[in-house]
Amino acid sequence: MEGKIILEAENLKKYYHRGSEIVKALDGVELKIKESEIVSIVGPSGSGKTTLMNLIGCLDKATAGSLKIGNTDVTSLEENNLIKIRRENIGFVFQRFYLIPTLTVRENVELPLIFAKKSINAKNILDLLKEVNLENKEGIQVKFLSGGDKQRTGIARALINDPKILVADEPTGKLETKVGEHILELFKSLSGKGLAIIIATHDLELAQATQRIIHLQDGKIVPKEKSDLYY
Repeated sequence: MEGKIILEAENLKKYYHRGSEIVKALDGVELKIKESEIVSIVGPSGSGKTTLMNLIGCLDKATAGSLKIGNTDVTSLEENNLIKIRRENIGFVFQRFYLIPTLTVRENVELPLIFAKKSINAKNILDLLKEVNLENKEGIQVKFLSGGDKQRTGIARALINDPKILVADEPTGKLETKVGEHILELFKSLSGKGLAIIIATHDLELAQATQRIIHLQDGKIVPKEKSDLYY
């Protein structure tokens, strides 16, 4: 596994209070991910996948432990600083796409730039659309796209701010098998340029196609043979 460490978690914990009960959503996770690495996170419902992805994406804060994005420990950052980390370092891809259907492909991809008050470079956007196999589709309203092209639009939107980490939550969950395979090939192409890609999935075939599988269970990383998921 080559490349420098882009994400490192040490004794990462996230606890919730549910009445008098303490729910240990994450309970001492140790994790290192390097640039250009594609990692899948698997586990049964309630294992802590969503919690871990939210922490990695700086959408939530840990109860204890440390989480570094690049050289920055984000564990105790205030929300305004977390927003800056998200915008500059992390792209998000979702199962449900979360695109605006009445906007065009290009307009959806431009949205993060508008929110970040950055200038819009038309050539950069067209180059990015070509990279994700959406060449000549920039003017089509998203509501007319296939599921695969909607996900490619979502990936382009996630990449527009040139992140170091791509966080993908069930990215092939609503796609046909063949289309999902094409999305994975796109991820492999993108990782070759230094992007670290972290995929939370229930799709064991997708997980097996990644470089490394992390098994979560009861808020902890467990060996494959102790996981409730079987291959």
